[in-house]
Amino acid sequence: MSSSGKKRKTTTKEKKLWQSNPNLSLPDDLLVSIFARISRLYYPTLSLVSKSFRSLLASPDLYKARSLLGRSNETCLYVCFRFFPGPKPHWFTLCLKPDRTLTSRKNKSSGYVLATVPTPHSPPHAKSSSLVAVGSDIYNIGGSDGTLTVSILDCLSHTWREAPSLRVKLVSLSASVLDRKIYVAGRCKDGYSNSFKNSCQVFDTKTQVWDAEPIPCSETKCNFYKCESACVDGKFHLVTTQGEVVAYDSQQGRWDHVGKEVSKFIVTDSYCEIDNVLYRAGPREFKWYDTEVRGWKTLMGLVGLPRIPLLSSVILADYGGKIKIWCAVIALERHGNIWGNVEWFDHVLTVPLTYNFVKGLAVTL
Repeated sequence: MSSSGKKRKTTTKEKKLWQSNPNLSLPDDLLVSIFARISRLYYPTLSLVSKSFRSLLASPDLYKARSLLGRSNETCLYVCFRFFPGPKPHWFTLCLKPDRTLTSRKNKSSGYVLATVPTPHSPPHAKSSSLVAVGSDIYNIGGSDGTLTVSILDCLSHTWREAPSLRVKLVSLSASVLDRKIYVAGRCKDGYSNSFKNSCQVFDTKTQVWDAEPIPCSETKCNFYKCESACVDGKFHLVTTQGEVVAYDSQQGRWDHVGKEVSKFIVTDSYCEIDNVLYRAGPREFKWYDTEVRGWKTLMGLVGLPRIPLLSSVILADYGGKIKIWCAVIALERHGNIWGNVEWFDHVLTVPLTYNFVKGLAVTL
């Protein structure tokens, strides 16, 4: 401010300098301190400001600062799409627009959008059954049928790295997480013959080591080809080719036959497990599985959520204890029955006419 009390006007040269270097006058340590105090939902948008911003938002120093401030356990949603005809997966993350506005109480925008995640050297294949999240990492197990590769997407730096390969090739597989261990079931070659047998391998994400021996599967007497899996009640549940459900109890070291009722979630990929409860979305309805009575019950509430059209499927994800579907977040409350409260429903991404919503995954950052 000048001696006359009037503010000095910013020159054209200064404006251009600021536009090309928006953090010119702010040191990196100060920017890190500021970024650490705000939600990661703003990071995808902030990363577009400049290369230096993008570098700081992926730096280890930022996550150390967030940890010291007690902000290191934020749940973030990542989703994977395939846009045909190309087979390459595309990754997005849920974020908030910095300029979000509420237009009216009747027609208000949630402010949420799906932002592109730049993932160089991304594996060329991704399947719903082979993608799992543990902590801040997303694991792509096997990549495509018959491969041994395991890739990890580090959601802090948005970079891929290789993990120890599967010990045995699987012609089909399904993976789920239990106590930070990844259980992978499928079919593999039986010795040098042309026949196949069931296989179940376990990967410890803490030690980054596969168990030396696969879990014995001969007692199941079921076919693990194109199986689906979920972890409920502390057990690895597997829906087999015949529609039978078997559950592996790691404490007892045995497989138990559960029955067929829970297998209804194999019809589509529209299921997820949240706080030890299995949820699924079917035609015009949401259900949850009651393990005590071994039956499906209707999820009550859901006011404001459009009905799911017939012959369509919706991918569900555990979003920090809430259900995340294509364009909505549903909070859950239990009062005898379970009720769903629609927190928001909104358009978050424009996609081509031909696409495949592969999977939604929640990571902790």
